[in-house]
Amino acid sequence: MHFTINGTAYTAEPDIRTSLLDLLREHLGLTGSKKGCDHGQCGACTVLVNGRRINSCLSLAVMHQDDEITTIEGLGTPENLHPLQAAFVKHDGYQCGYCTPGQICSAVGMLDEVKKGWPSHVSETLGDVEFNDGEISERMSGNLCRCAAYPNIVDAIRDVAEAKA
Repeated sequence: MHFTINGTAYTAEPDIRTSLLDLLREHLGLTGSKKGCDHGQCGACTVLVNGRRINSCLSLAVMHQDDEITTIEGLGTPENLHPLQAAFVKHDGYQCGYCTPGQICSAVGMLDEVKKGWPSHVSETLGDVEFNDGEISERMSGNLCRCAAYPNIVDAIRDVAEAKA
């Protein structure tokens, strides 16, 4: 099977029951995405598939052969951090760091959703979404942080969103 991950072509022959997360970690050595709960409840495994955030532990790898997959490794490098990676460092949004790759990938996807005008559960209207801390918290609610760095995570995301505005 052929996969495009972080702009690079990969070939792997995983069992057809292999999750996307296990393909990334166990077959391809891309260990940035973490296995937290393995039930889609914590968000530590969040990656971007065709620009949309998904829980990679709940998705079979075979479903993504023609998709563009982006993991935390594809967002930036130590020498050239993605703006969200830099903001997480600046605002200390990572405490132990286990959830951070999923938080950052989810935030990238979330900011794209806002840019497209997609409302969330807390949006007051279906059009012209007002981007505020409540929106950030609601949209990031599928990503858990056991260290409770939530205020710092919200600050980091807001900082990046305001810089883009």
